[in-house]
Amino acid sequence: MASSTTTLFQSSPFSLNPKPKPYSLPKSKPSNFILKSQSQSQPQPLTHNNNNTPASPPAAVTPPPSSSKHRRPADENIRDEARRINVSQHLFSAKYVPFNADPSSTESYSLDEIVYRSQSGGLLDVQHDLDALKKFDGAYWRNLFDSRVGKTTWPYGSGVWSKKEWVLPEIDDDDIVSAFEGNSNLFWAERFGKQFLGMNDLWVKNCGTSHTGSFKDLGMTVLVSQVNRLRKMNRPVVGVGCASTGDTSAALSAYCASAGIPSIVFLPANRISIAQLVQPIANGAFVLSIDTDFDGCMQLIREVTAELPIYLANSLNSLRLEGQKTAAIEILQQFDWQVPDWVIVPGGNLGNIYAFYKGFHMCRELGLVDRIPRLVCAQAANANPLYLYFKSGWKEFKPVRAQTTFASAIQIGDPVSIDRAVHALKNCNGIVEEATEEELMDAMAQADSTGMFTCPHTGVALTALFKLRNSGVIKPTDRTVVVSTAHGLKFTQSKIDYHSKNIKDLACQFANPPMQVKADFGSVMDVLSKYLQSKAPKYH
Repeated sequence: MASSTTTLFQSSPFSLNPKPKPYSLPKSKPSNFILKSQSQSQPQPLTHNNNNTPASPPAAVTPPPSSSKHRRPADENIRDEARRINVSQHLFSAKYVPFNADPSSTESYSLDEIVYRSQSGGLLDVQHDLDALKKFDGAYWRNLFDSRVGKTTWPYGSGVWSKKEWVLPEIDDDDIVSAFEGNSNLFWAERFGKQFLGMNDLWVKNCGTSHTGSFKDLGMTVLVSQVNRLRKMNRPVVGVGCASTGDTSAALSAYCASAGIPSIVFLPANRISIAQLVQPIANGAFVLSIDTDFDGCMQLIREVTAELPIYLANSLNSLRLEGQKTAAIEILQQFDWQVPDWVIVPGGNLGNIYAFYKGFHMCRELGLVDRIPRLVCAQAANANPLYLYFKSGWKEFKPVRAQTTFASAIQIGDPVSIDRAVHALKNCNGIVEEATEEELMDAMAQADSTGMFTCPHTGVALTALFKLRNSGVIKPTDRTVVVSTAHGLKFTQSKIDYHSKNIKDLACQFANPPMQVKADFGSVMDVLSKYLQSKAPKYH
């Protein structure tokens, strides 16, 4: 979807030819917060009883006043503090199992093994010991997670690691690589909902406000932390590699740079935005610009990681989904554990739609909520294999050759996580929708006109919302969450081209180009008078 660089806006050209450590939990006193659960139990450190099983959650206690808390010594950082106060106990565990395996299957792998596929060649999933987690009731988990929000305690200041027991329970805090990602805002899209959709309960989960500007940080902190652990265990991992349409490479390179781990990135040449391209370069990644599309890059990285000691970071690796699922838990937290009716997620390689399902599903299984929302996966019409599969009644999946789309991060024709996505949608009565290039760009412009600054992928999700509202599937009072997956600043060129009306075959009906005016008072007054008259309130 390349366009001329001559626009009403000027932009500069840019070219570029041993044994795991025991699990630990905080020994610190509970934080002040309002309890709203039925049991009124206060989160406390998890401890063992004489039977070597987790004790029941303690009864409610009165937290001490904040003045009684002592600041850590000046020569001690938050890692040192966590190391000092944490109790070495191993309560929970997780392992790799074949995705959606028969209950009789005994195949499993330690998370410390470097394995991406099951014996049959299928996907793997991270399976948690739910029996151990269920020894604590839903109220306990709600209160524990809520007590960590907004803190700087290592590693719980992260929206991902505040759910550590549900993510990577056995990793030592010292091995975690985090930028305190997550905890992204969920905001009420009041004007957009009322003006364009007749909705009063529309929300946007702004995952693009994360560390590198996309939701990919949520999964990458988990994956790179595990790699950090493996390297400390002297496992054969020299670096971490990924194929990317932009955002994955940015997240991988940033977290690897933080940990001092080499990162290798395969990018499809001339198919991602400049802002996305410069991120891995700035973070010191070894970037290969390859003359193919994302699917071609994906095939190459899989072949390379099978031969070299490079750890695969794409969503074929199920560790990333453990971090991404925490966005679903955050949504529930932000609604005070009330379940929305709909959650709409853009879909490309399709790991994220499953991650959201898994997060909601775990909350229901462990008693934090009593139901899960209906999910909608939104695809660009130029890269819509899941949509076509859904419209066929799930009869036969056929990969497509993805065409160029402004929603470049989801320009994928043969998604790795197709089976995961289908499983998620079937189990929540989900829906798949698509958006044409004109629809997604118009939706993005409409959202921006109400104060947002969205990415094209969010435009895809908003288009799905428009269609489901117009068909009556989503009701005006349904509480609906649209997941915004990346920051709009990564896609400024597409916005420039739209508002310049410089996109071939698109009307760009919501374009708002700057007005050219002579440098004299009279001309400026004439233009402003016409504008203000057009905006004056109309009284009847």
